[in-house]
Amino acid sequence: MRELITSFSLVALAEMGDKTQLLALAFASKFPPMSVLIGIFVGSFINHGIAIAIGSYISRIIPIDAIQIIASILFIFFGLWSLKIDNEDEEDEENTKSNYGPIVTVALAFFIGELGDKTQLTAMTLGANSSFPILVLIGTVCAMVFTGGLGIVAGKVLGKKIPEVTMKIIAAFVFLFFGSVGLYTRLPNEYINPVNIIFYIVILSFLVVLVLRYNTIQRNKYYEERLSEILLQCKNCGQGHVEHCDVNIKRREFEKEYLGENIPYLGDVISYLESLKVKDLKLSLKVCETYQYKADTKKDK
Repeated sequence: MRELITSFSLVALAEMGDKTQLLALAFASKFPPMSVLIGIFVGSFINHGIAIAIGSYISRIIPIDAIQIIASILFIFFGLWSLKIDNEDEEDEENTKSNYGPIVTVALAFFIGELGDKTQLTAMTLGANSSFPILVLIGTVCAMVFTGGLGIVAGKVLGKKIPEVTMKIIAAFVFLFFGSVGLYTRLPNEYINPVNIIFYIVILSFLVVLVLRYNTIQRNKYYEERLSEILLQCKNCGQGHVEHCDVNIKRREFEKEYLGENIPYLGDVISYLESLKVKDLKLSLKVCETYQYKADTKKDK
């Protein structure tokens, strides 16, 4: 029991404010808390289990610096991926999201992130000097889940005060920051020079802009599609149009999110599109085109 408490205490103290706790906070903005916790448990269990079982053997096969360079590159990938914003309805998300995707993603990030880290080395040292290595493993993994849980709670509290999109952007830059710092500290000195640093910043900035541009295109496409579908449902209501119907409420929500204001709808699609044209000509033309295509497709069926 003493070994369990000792290993838990040492790792918990070492992880407070460390990158993996910040990663838990970042993941909490994208995935359900339970999925993040399970991912932390799986990733830490495998990582620390390997460390305790075979000690420093893995570092003799693959240099720790090489492992941490790979981890840094993966963090940059996670950062760019986190920057991608999905535009989906809650119902669509429930139907399309897999329970395994988030767990595997978090587990992989924590497994890679802990390779060669101080907590893995702590687990390795404690395990080598322990009469009951399994207790050390339980203690270190519980500490990782505990500190990760604190990060998740912090993320959820911040999430209530900060818009979701802002939280995702913060999460993305947490990954990019630690990935960049990891490359800077672990790459050989001959690669760390002003020219290469500027080149790296330019490439990374280009990739960030590319992802943000993709987000804008997908966002526009999403709202065009949804408004067109809503208009298809509303086109025959005519004099029967009522403000409090579910379809009309949904349309008003989309308009508020995308345009910042509502467009009057009096039961006639043509009049609505004319009003929309005054507000946003490009959007009106796109919605009209998509609406016509969907209407024609529906007729053919």
